[in-house]
Amino acid sequence: MPTNLRLVTSIPLLLMLFACKSGAQLNKQTPADSGALSTIAPMQTRAMLIDKMLNDKLNNTLPALMQRTGIDMWILISREYNEDPVLKTMLPATWLSARRRTILVLFNPGNSKPIERYAVARYQVDTMFQKAWDKESQPSQWQRLIELIEQKQPQRIGLNMSEHFALADGMTATEHQAFMQALPATLHNKVTSAEMLSIAWLETRTALEMEYYPKIVKMGHEIIKQAYTSGFIQPGVTTTDNLVWWLRDKSRFLGLDNWFHPSVSIQRANSDKFDHVSAFSQNKANNIIQPGDLVHMDFGITYLRLNTDQQQHAYVLREGETDAPDYLKKALANANRLQDIFTNLFATGKSGNAVLAEARKQAISEGIKPSIYTHPLGYHGHAAGTTLGMWDAQAGVPVQGDYPLFPNTAYSIELNAATFIEQWGKEVRIMLEENAFFDGDRVSYMDGRQTQFHLIK
Repeated sequence: MPTNLRLVTSIPLLLMLFACKSGAQLNKQTPADSGALSTIAPMQTRAMLIDKMLNDKLNNTLPALMQRTGIDMWILISREYNEDPVLKTMLPATWLSARRRTILVLFNPGNSKPIERYAVARYQVDTMFQKAWDKESQPSQWQRLIELIEQKQPQRIGLNMSEHFALADGMTATEHQAFMQALPATLHNKVTSAEMLSIAWLETRTALEMEYYPKIVKMGHEIIKQAYTSGFIQPGVTTTDNLVWWLRDKSRFLGLDNWFHPSVSIQRANSDKFDHVSAFSQNKANNIIQPGDLVHMDFGITYLRLNTDQQQHAYVLREGETDAPDYLKKALANANRLQDIFTNLFATGKSGNAVLAEARKQAISEGIKPSIYTHPLGYHGHAAGTTLGMWDAQAGVPVQGDYPLFPNTAYSIELNAATFIEQWGKEVRIMLEENAFFDGDRVSYMDGRQTQFHLIK
């Protein structure tokens, strides 16, 4: 066999051996999965659950949202691989993308009648949408859509167009132009932005979704705990980058997806000052984890189309230590207090900017140095809804931060509190992120929150 051919044919074997070695290392460093991780379902079961939750939301939640936002016909249009973010959440589990041009039409006839759901598409969109186009009898997809509109005679036709909310801006310029050209001029005045309806659909969590969401959050917590305490981390040897890729491998090993690449950062007793950008810089520094370090992790998974986003800390014990130092515990307590101040101010109808301003004012009056950058959570990690601060916009966020809080919404309570540590001669930031549900009256963490450091021995 020629040398070059021998080399080429050996590459797959080398990759396979590497994968086996990597998997063996993961298994060696990971205890048998129990708790929430043992409940991860096979793909077919997941698909059934996704479709069950989607059908329930279309039937029982969407009517009120359309009524609230004053849109009686909602049209979503996407071409394959260029999907509207909202349309993707409405596709059945077996549709991983739109097909050709997929047009979904949702019509509210009023009088407490159910939402009528149509698919003006070449293929049947499962059983959730009634097929409303037969190409053989009507060759023009656009003309068939117009016929349906004229048949239903809606008062307001909502299209996903938004200047300020990216997830509500899924209508492409080409599709909008084609639609408006096909639509009779007499109906143009009925067309409006479906911005508020898109946000409402994306941000509202149903009772059925909330049966599963806390379990997904618990899965994230269990993976974080394993990463810190399974024995994978060997102080003086393991790097932050090693830990990041352990998280990626572990997620894939469990059949879970990550919606962002994890980050791991270190604060320690040296002259380095905290920098928010480098703390979330995907480990470019590749620091070696050492005894006495305060390790921070930012990690999220996707399961059943719902996302987690979590940040927790671990302390690396020095020789002879059995717990983290009291001064670090005090810093963590300050961050927990900031969480309480912040979440206690949530109220239906209050804007994100208002909650941010009130929380910062109260925290500062209590001697806490706050930074708050909380966001909605759900079908997306950085999801639709009100913005409650950004790390570089602590005075508030125009427009997105003016959007009000609604009941039955989920949030990633993301913030940090800076505490001066005399023993280190600098400030330490305790960066926490925990996932919570707002029922309209109070905020509750879906699977608790970190109040004690993980300990790396």
